[in-house]
Amino acid sequence: MIRRISFGGDFEAKIGYCRAVVAGGFVHVAGTVGQGDDVVSQCRSALDTIGKALAEAGSGFEHAVRVNYYLPDAAEFEPCWPVLSEVFKGNPPAATMVECGLIDPKYRIEIELTALAPKA
Repeated sequence: MIRRISFGGDFEAKIGYCRAVVAGGFVHVAGTVGQGDDVVSQCRSALDTIGKALAEAGSGFEHAVRVNYYLPDAAEFEPCWPVLSEVFKGNPPAATMVECGLIDPKYRIEIELTALAPKA
């Protein structure tokens, strides 16, 4: 069974995707950007959106198994570390950070996450 979670965002409709998909025992959260004037505020905002998607799926950050971070400037990643450490606490997932272009230059970080889904 596949369950799709959509928040109705602009990019969801334009590109044709949903915020998260629950399938195969996992919650797959799409790459998520956040709002704010700097990378740390955008990181917090993206994590808030991801947290809402996980909650709607019946999961949470404590069930995260994989996270990917995408930044146009790798040097901006380190200021996000305290935020990420706080969110994942004692349950850190496997992680990768990639320096790359994002969909709009105003975005400084995009976060993609996979977590265990609740048992049905």
